[in-house]
Amino acid sequence: MADVVAPMPGTIKEIIVKVGDAVKEDEELVILEAMKMENPIVAPSNGTVKEIKVKEGDKVNTSQVLVVLG
Repeated sequence: MADVVAPMPGTIKEIIVKVGDAVKEDEELVILEAMKMENPIVAPSNGTVKEIKVKEGDKVNTSQVLVVLG
């Protein structure tokens, strides 16, 4: 399992994937808005989305787990 974490504090603008989705390395999972910029958060490796730990509009901190891949 791989945890996908926020690289910086911000707000979840969009969740692109759903639980059960198969994703490829570098595929966009979540859009994080920080400092008025949209930052795509991508999959670190191929896998399946096991859990989404945030919802759109959530404020997150650096290193907070956003998505769990299996």
